[in-house]
Amino acid sequence: MPELKENKKALNRINLGLEKKLPIKIVQFGEGNFLRAFIGYAFQELNKSADFNAGIAVVQPIDRGLVKMLNDQDGLYTLFMKGVKKGEEIQDIELISNIVKGVDPYANFNEYLSLAKEDALEFIISNTTEAGIAYVSSDKPHMQPPTSFPAKLTLLLHERYKHFNGDASKGLTIIPCELINYNSDTLKEIILNYISDWNLGDDFKTWLLENSTFHNTLVDRIVPGYPKDEIETYNAKLDYKDNLIVAAESFLLWVIEGGDDLKAKLPFSKTNLDVKIVDDMQPFRTRKVRILNGAHTAILSLSLLYGNKTVKETVDNEFTGKFIKETVFNEIIDTLELDKDELNSFADEIFDRFRNPFIIHNLSSLALNAISKFTVRVLPSLLEYVDIHKKLPTHLTFAFAALIRFYKGTYNGEELPINDSEDIVKNLTKIWESNNYNTIAKAVLSNQEYWGEDLTKVENLTEAITLALAEIDTNGVEVGFENFCKKY
Repeated sequence: MPELKENKKALNRINLGLEKKLPIKIVQFGEGNFLRAFIGYAFQELNKSADFNAGIAVVQPIDRGLVKMLNDQDGLYTLFMKGVKKGEEIQDIELISNIVKGVDPYANFNEYLSLAKEDALEFIISNTTEAGIAYVSSDKPHMQPPTSFPAKLTLLLHERYKHFNGDASKGLTIIPCELINYNSDTLKEIILNYISDWNLGDDFKTWLLENSTFHNTLVDRIVPGYPKDEIETYNAKLDYKDNLIVAAESFLLWVIEGGDDLKAKLPFSKTNLDVKIVDDMQPFRTRKVRILNGAHTAILSLSLLYGNKTVKETVDNEFTGKFIKETVFNEIIDTLELDKDELNSFADEIFDRFRNPFIIHNLSSLALNAISKFTVRVLPSLLEYVDIHKKLPTHLTFAFAALIRFYKGTYNGEELPINDSEDIVKNLTKIWESNNYNTIAKAVLSNQEYWGEDLTKVENLTEAITLALAEIDTNGVEVGFENFCKKY
C-alpha cells in the first residue's frame, strides 16, 4: 500500500487531460471548504446539465489562505459527499474542475483588478463568513487591497465600470452567501457607502444600481471540510494525490431571491439540485430556522438530560427519536405557512441528515447560547401554536422545561455542558437556589431580557413548566414526560 501511494500522480490538468479551461463567468470571494463544496459543485452540475460553460476565478479574501495550494493543483480538488436519503446510505465522489485560477490580491493586486476586465464575467459569489460583510471606515480606495470584502468588491466594480466605459451590458449579478439575513441588501448598502465616502461619482453609482442586481440568499449544507482523521481512507479511493479533499453531506439547498430574469441566467431547473429562485426567501429562512435549527435547540437539553451524547443517538433512540419527530411534525410544522407537503418533505430530509453516520454532531456543540437560540428558533413556534390552538404544545412546552432544568448545571450527579454568557449562567444558578419549582418557573419566564416578553402571561405556561420541572427531577425525562402528557 505505501508503494502505491508514492506512485500516485500529481493532481493537475495535464495529468488528468483537463487542459481546456472555461471562460471566467464567476468571480468567487472565498476559497474555503464551504464554497468549494457548495458553489464549485453547484456550478459544475450546471455546466454538465445545461452546458453553462462557466469558469470560476477564486479570490482569497484574507491575507493568508489556500489560493497557492489551489493553484498548485490547477484549481482541481475532490469532493466526497456522504449522507442518508430515505434510509439508504449514499456516497459520491466528484472531481471539481471549474476553477480557472486562484487570485491572491495581497500578493498581486493588479491581477485581482484585471478580473474586472473579463469580458464573459457575469456573477459575483461570496462567502466571507458572517463577519465578512462589514463596513470598515479605515478602508480607502488607494489601498492594495483594502481589508474588507465590500471594499475590495467596490474597487473591482469601479474598475469594471471604467474599463468598459460604463457599458450597461457589463453590469454583474451579485449573489452573496454569507449566513446573515438580507445578506445582499446589507452588502449593497455598504458598497453605496464606499462610493459616497470615496467620491467615486454619481455616474458609477447609477451604472451599478441600474445594471447590476443584488440577490439575498439562504444556503444550507454541512461541510466538515478536510477529513484529516480519515485522510488515508479517502486517499485510498483516488489514483492521484489531492491536498484539498473536501467532505460534505449529500444534502444541498440554495434559495436565491430573484425573478424570471435570474431563472434565465441560472437555469438550475435543468439540474437535480435543490436550488430555488423565489420572489421572497424569508419563508424558506423561517422554515430552516424553525425546523432544522429549532429541532436541534428543542431537543438539546432534553436529550442531554436523558443521557444521549450526539444528534444521531437522539434520533435513533426510541424515546427521544419519537419525541423530536412529534415535536417537528405535529407542532412546529403546524405553525408554518408554506405548503404542508413541502414542509413534511423538508423535515424528512432533515431527519435523514440527523441520522447521517458520516457526521458526528455532538449535542454539547449545540449548547452555545442555548437561551438566545431558544428565543429565536423555538419560542415563536410555541407561541404561534398557542395562538392557533388556544392550548400549549405538549412537546415544545416540556422541551422548554428541560432547557430551564439544564441551566441548573448538574443532573443525576453529572456536570452539564452549559456554554452561555456569564450573566445568564449566574442568574439562572441563583434562581435554581430556590427549592420551589413554581418560583423558579415564574422567575425564568418573567425575564423579558431572555424572551423579549413576560411569558408568565401565556395562559397555563407557568403551571405547565412547574409540573414538568418537578416530573423531570422526580421521575426522569421519559416517565416525567409520560406523566406530563396526562395533563397537557
